[in-house]
Amino acid sequence: MDPKSQIDLSWDEFDEMRDPRPAANGFDEVVERALSRRGFLGSVLAFGSGAAVFGSGLMSSTTAARAEGAAFKFQPIGIATDFEIHVPEGYQWKPLVKWGQALFSVAEGAYSPETGVPVAMSDKVFGENTDGMETFEADGHVLLAINSEYVNPKINLPAESEGMPKTADEVLMLKNMQGVTVLEIAPQGGTWDVVVDSPFNRRITHETQMVMDGPAAGSDLVKTNADAEGVNPKGTMNNCGSGKTLWGTYLTCEENFNGYFGTTGAMPEGEGYSRYGIGGEGRYAYEKYDARYDLSKEPNEPHRHGFVTEIDPADPQSTPVKHSALGRFKHENAEMVQAADGRIVVYMGDDERGEFMYRYVSNGSWAEGQPTDGLLSDGTLYVAKFNADQTGEWLALTPETTGMPIEEILVFSRMAGSKVGATTMDRPEWIAANPLKAEAYCALTNNKNRGLKPNAGGDATPVGGPNPREANNYGQIVRWQPEGGDHGADGFAWDLFVMAGNPEVGDGAYMGSPNVTAGNMFNSPDGMAFSSDGMLWIQTDGEDSNEGEFAGMGNNQMLVGDPETGEIARFLTAPNGAEVTGLTWSPDGKVAFVGIQHPGGSWPDGAGKPRSAVIQVWREDGDVIG
Repeated sequence: MDPKSQIDLSWDEFDEMRDPRPAANGFDEVVERALSRRGFLGSVLAFGSGAAVFGSGLMSSTTAARAEGAAFKFQPIGIATDFEIHVPEGYQWKPLVKWGQALFSVAEGAYSPETGVPVAMSDKVFGENTDGMETFEADGHVLLAINSEYVNPKINLPAESEGMPKTADEVLMLKNMQGVTVLEIAPQGGTWDVVVDSPFNRRITHETQMVMDGPAAGSDLVKTNADAEGVNPKGTMNNCGSGKTLWGTYLTCEENFNGYFGTTGAMPEGEGYSRYGIGGEGRYAYEKYDARYDLSKEPNEPHRHGFVTEIDPADPQSTPVKHSALGRFKHENAEMVQAADGRIVVYMGDDERGEFMYRYVSNGSWAEGQPTDGLLSDGTLYVAKFNADQTGEWLALTPETTGMPIEEILVFSRMAGSKVGATTMDRPEWIAANPLKAEAYCALTNNKNRGLKPNAGGDATPVGGPNPREANNYGQIVRWQPEGGDHGADGFAWDLFVMAGNPEVGDGAYMGSPNVTAGNMFNSPDGMAFSSDGMLWIQTDGEDSNEGEFAGMGNNQMLVGDPETGEIARFLTAPNGAEVTGLTWSPDGKVAFVGIQHPGGSWPDGAGKPRSAVIQVWREDGDVIG
């Protein structure tokens, strides 16, 4: 393949191009069935005995028929196919911060609609392709920590580079546009503005020095020529979803890290490379200009990425910490809750077709004001197994259960999950925990290979349980309640909160669950977050062609779901070509900050290059948003 053309691929397409998987043969577990919508929902989605655990379960068809937003504070909006943002009547929006916007006065005017940002200023402006974000308060200051997941070289680099870096400086530019931005914001006339030159403003990039803790730190698997001790990795990359610790620090999650590595020589041996999609030519040709990304020179460098990294937004001098105890995979986000006995629990998804859901449980407990040492470095990693009877269990990944040393379990968590028989899932993305009850939700965004191909480790991907459709292009949201209402328990009950689909053109199960109607249909749920009132906000990253099986779905969007009734209503639509990803609120709850990634056209400026941005949305009456 022409190396320039790989820039146009999605991350999933890039992975499949690099490591194509054969069609599965002889999957005894794969069930091929044409199901009526009624029969499908009756056998798979209805709670049955689980109703006593979850309450009413999926809403009834009567409730579905009236899903017109009665439970919401806004009038649901229709689809859009243009290059604008749309919000309900009575709401307004405007950009908060755009790619290339100055964080420091020295970078004022550095961005050009024609040429982008020069190398020298690329770490002094807001990063590209915003994703997960969280709000923090520090001594009366309001801070946002915001991920910049990846770059669009055809937009970010000079035109003559044709979408692929030609020099080490251009590689540095791309490195600096990614990672994390910490910035201060201040209220201004009912909305918010960036505080330029705030002492809290900070860029954390592929070049920022980190430390690693947990059992994998210092192991031979993570030692390199530049770091013989294996405890000082550099950089955080492909920062997708996020999380917030109970003690007020930021968790940024490294997802498609594999695509940054390539080789100019012989490929090193080891099954860990193929399972993680590492090898060949890197997406951005880093390996041609920086030996750190060249597998033939630094075979262990990829083992230092794919972790959850903790950042203290309130301390600009602090060193970010990669927590090896939380496992290494394509982390989507990290949702922290607390067990009944005070232990810390972190739920995590591995965003690849046929991979797993994970949970980390600390050995130590915590209460406000107590030390946090060891809480994210000393504990046990678990992987989820979903049973057909709508029960499930968290399987511990230990040397005893896997036959692997602990450092291998943490660096090669996917292989450990395979060894204990974890459930292969339809791309587990964001996980969100309900603040009002002990339950959690995971967006299973889609999986075109379900029932057709194994995962990268050769594990079967049978149709059934929380992944009930073959060749699933729509996605679903699974929810579970831990036994006894305790997130530290090893058992849980589960159901599907919604199964996305198209009731206009779909057939059987592909019409979606009853709470999906012609007025609220969507595909590929991705980002999720709960507001303080217990409503589930759902963001999509799917097909926006508005054609074929996606006809009538329009652009990507943000919806709101009511966990009690199952009702879902559309709140926002993005410009065509964009993903909606990342959501947080101002401290008073009156403004929502929403990420708009890789927009099409020339949004939001109306001319020049398209620019990813964080927008702010508020109610015209000044009330709490929702």
